[in-house]
Amino acid sequence: MQHRRDFLYNTLLGAGPIALAHALQAAGNAPLAPREPHHRPKAKSCIFLTMLGGVSQMDTFDPKPALDKFDNTVMDWSKERATDQVSLFAKPRLILRSPWKFARHGQCGMDVSELFPNLAGCVDDMAFVKSIQAENGNHPAAVFLMNTGTVIPGSPSVGAWTTFGLGTPNQNLPGFVVLPDFRALPFSGSQQWGAGYLPASYQGTMLRWKGEPIRDLKPPAGIGPEQQTAERELLRSMNEDHLGRHFTNPDLQGRIDAYELAYRMQTEAPGTLDVDGEPESVRSMYGLDNEVTESFGRRCLMARRLVEKGVRFVQLYTPSQSWDSHTELLTRHKKNAEEVDKPIAALIADLKRRGLLDSTLIVWMGEFGRTPDNLADQRDKAGRDHNTRAMTIFFAGGGVKPGVTVGRTDDLGFKAVENIYRIRDVHATILRLMGLSDMRLTYYHAGRNRRLTDLGGNPIQEIVA
Repeated sequence: MQHRRDFLYNTLLGAGPIALAHALQAAGNAPLAPREPHHRPKAKSCIFLTMLGGVSQMDTFDPKPALDKFDNTVMDWSKERATDQVSLFAKPRLILRSPWKFARHGQCGMDVSELFPNLAGCVDDMAFVKSIQAENGNHPAAVFLMNTGTVIPGSPSVGAWTTFGLGTPNQNLPGFVVLPDFRALPFSGSQQWGAGYLPASYQGTMLRWKGEPIRDLKPPAGIGPEQQTAERELLRSMNEDHLGRHFTNPDLQGRIDAYELAYRMQTEAPGTLDVDGEPESVRSMYGLDNEVTESFGRRCLMARRLVEKGVRFVQLYTPSQSWDSHTELLTRHKKNAEEVDKPIAALIADLKRRGLLDSTLIVWMGEFGRTPDNLADQRDKAGRDHNTRAMTIFFAGGGVKPGVTVGRTDDLGFKAVENIYRIRDVHATILRLMGLSDMRLTYYHAGRNRRLTDLGGNPIQEIVA
C-alpha cells in the first residue's frame, strides 16, 4: 500500500518534472520576445550614462554664489548628527567655492559650468532634477542602490527589470547591453547588471569597446554553416535533455537561451558594433579621433547603433570611483568632464538628427552628490566629500519635457529643499517612460512579490512630457 505522501513524492519525481520542464522550455523559447507594456510608452529604448564616484552638483549644474561669499570659512556640522561618515565630519571643515564659472545657456536659460562646454549646447533637449537624495554614502552600497534599488547584492538591475517587463524588438541582439570602462570596473562587477532572482536571460551582456566587442563570436576557420547548424542542434538537444533532469536549476534555461542568442548574434552583431564603418565626420563628432574622448565616445556611438537596431537597454559606465574627488577636485573633475562632455553631446545631437531621440530615453546620474566643504587640513589639495542629501541628474529624449529644471537645494548646495526625490523615484520614472508601472512589474521571490522600487516610487511627473 502506498501512502499519500509517498504518492505525491513519486509524482513529483515522475510526471511532475516532465510537465514543469516542458513549461519552462516553452516559456524559455523566446524569453526576450516583445511584450505588451502596461501603458502607452514614451520611449522604446533607454541609454543609462553612469557617472561612478559621485559628481559634484555645485561644480556642474547647480551653481551656488554663497560658496564664494563664505569660501574658507568653517562649515557648521553641529546639527548634522545623522551621517555615515562620523569620523570625517568630526574634524574642522571649511566651505569651498567652485573653481569653475557658470553661464546660462539655451532658451531655457539653464546654468552650466564651464566643465561642460558641449553639453551646454544641448540644454534645451534636457531636463534637470537638482533634488535627488541617496540613502547610503558608501560607494559599493550606493552603486547597488542606483542599479538595483537595494544596497545589498542579489537583486535584479534596472536594465534586467526593463527587459523582463518588455522583452526586446531584436531577437538577434541582447536586450540589455553593458559598456563598462575596463580601466576600473564597478564594484562587484557583473552583479551590478545581473538578473538577480529573475531568470538569467535578463542579465546584461557586457561588450568591450576596444578590439572584438564579443570574444569568439565568429566561428573557427573551416566551419561552414551546415556543420555549425548540426553542432548547434546537437548542443540544443543535449541541453534540453539536461534541463529535463535538472528542472529546479533556474540558470540552465538562461544558459540555453544564451547559446541560442550567441548563434543568432553571429549574423547581426559584427555589423552593428562596427563603429569604424561610420563616416569620419560622425566618428570625429563623438571624439574618436582624440585619446581623451575615444573610450567614452566609442561607447556612446555603439549605444546609438544598438538602440537603432532595437536593443532595449544600454548602460555605459565611467571608471569606478572616477568622479570621487575627496582631494584634487580641480584636476579630477576636469579630467572626467573632458572624457564625457563631447561624446554625450554628440549622442544627443546624433539621436535627434536621426529621429531617434523621441524614442530613446537618456539618463545621466551617479550614486550621490558631494559636500560644499572639505577638511581644513586638505585645503592645499581641496576636494569634496560624499553627500547623500543632494545630487543633480538629467534626462533627455523619450517622453522627457525638454528645457525644464525640477527641485532646489539650499544656498550651499548641501541639501535638497524642494521637490525632493529618491533613487526609487528615478527608477519609477524610467519604468514609467518605458511603458511600465513600477507597482505592476513584479516577480514572486522569497515569499512575496518583489519590485525594482520595493514598496513603490513616485515618478518625477514634472519632467514627463
